[in-house]
Amino acid sequence: MSGHSKWSTIRHKKGAADAKRGKIFTKIIKEIIVSARMGGGDPSGNPRLRAAVAAAKTENMPKDNIERAIKKGTGDLEGVSYEEVTYEGYGPGGVAVLVEVLTDNRNRAASDVRYIFSRHGGSMGEAGCVSWMFSKKGNIVFPKNAVSEETLLEVALEAGAEDVKDQEDLFEVTTSLEDFAAVRAAFDNQSLTYELAEITMVPQSTVAIEDEKVALQVLKLMDALEDCDDVQHAYANFDIPDKILNALA
Repeated sequence: MSGHSKWSTIRHKKGAADAKRGKIFTKIIKEIIVSARMGGGDPSGNPRLRAAVAAAKTENMPKDNIERAIKKGTGDLEGVSYEEVTYEGYGPGGVAVLVEVLTDNRNRAASDVRYIFSRHGGSMGEAGCVSWMFSKKGNIVFPKNAVSEETLLEVALEAGAEDVKDQEDLFEVTTSLEDFAAVRAAFDNQSLTYELAEITMVPQSTVAIEDEKVALQVLKLMDALEDCDDVQHAYANFDIPDKILNALA
């Protein structure tokens, strides 16, 4: 997972640098709307909404935007009705890819995702072909120069984190979906600065990509999926060595 986790961190930084905040906001707002529609507008009683609001605050989304999106989800304000769809497939090198979509036009979304797969050396598969490989987890990433391993371990494990991994220049904290908010709050309370905090899909096993050309194909596929307007998240089980990942970044 280290390759995918690190690439997510790189994309997060790159998105801010490239002024893609508008697209990030759009994805988060869609998630807030759907979360509020499905579980109600009170974040304290709706874990999915609570995670979406936390993501919005991480991106410094204005409070008014968040509240307006919640009201659209609960029906207090008129809004677009989004449908949740998951697509699955394979990328270059046999990498498993899971794509989460929120769309107001299912046919358009399916066509766009299929085109992206085929254009970048991948192929869409049948429902269930790769989803069994992934589990939903909380993922919090720290640069090593931001915190000592001893402090991180102490706070993380006391707050209920499942694991802390040393990933060369990063520390990666994994939590259960239920404990994500509590672990993140524990880090915030200790003023520990992380680069990325998100709910993600963690693969049970990874595919090592040692060839730089194949690695570039995989990353282009993931970038294209993430940049698709209907796609909320794209996950994969690639493991690209940091040397290649840093060179391509």
